[in-house]
Amino acid sequence: MDLLFVILVLTNFLKTVGIIVVIYYGLKFVGRLLFPIVVKKAVNNMQSRQTQHQRHYQQKQEGEVTVEKNRREQTRTRNTEGEYVDFEEIE
Repeated sequence: MDLLFVILVLTNFLKTVGIIVVIYYGLKFVGRLLFPIVVKKAVNNMQSRQTQHQRHYQQKQEGEVTVEKNRREQTRTRNTEGEYVDFEEIE
């Protein structure tokens, strides 16, 4: 009875390990096929965004002036100004 139980456990374990190995190599194969496609699509998307960005800035007329302020730098300067301390002179 014990021998039959051990054989059943081993066969189920080997089936499970076999299924895991097949799934691993299957995903690895599919990943090798799909990864270049996904990367190429992402690169094309970034290139199209860059060209749109360049077109936006090229449409400005010559002599046109724009002032852009960096909000991060403004908050830093306000925080580093320090505190005002009122003092009195002692004679």
